[in-house]
Amino acid sequence: MSASLVYFAAAFLIGFAALGTAIGFAILGGKLIEGAARQPEQGPQLQTKMFLMAGLLDAVPMIGVGIGMYLIFVVAPSLAVAA
Repeated sequence: MSASLVYFAAAFLIGFAALGTAIGFAILGGKLIEGAARQPEQGPQLQTKMFLMAGLLDAVPMIGVGIGMYLIFVVAPSLAVAA
């Protein structure tokens, strides 16, 4: 396995984690607006729950970035030295 394949895998991992999170935030925001439009008195409670879920949703790409950095800075250089 070459180092360039590891770099591609890391970029793929980070890119799709960011894309998935962006889609998740879009759905989450849309549901917040929909819920607040249906029941305006529940708006502040829904917003609090939305921010809690946004924090949990934001953890997914951070894990992907951590794994990607591990691949870039640990795995790929060891492959380049071995080759």
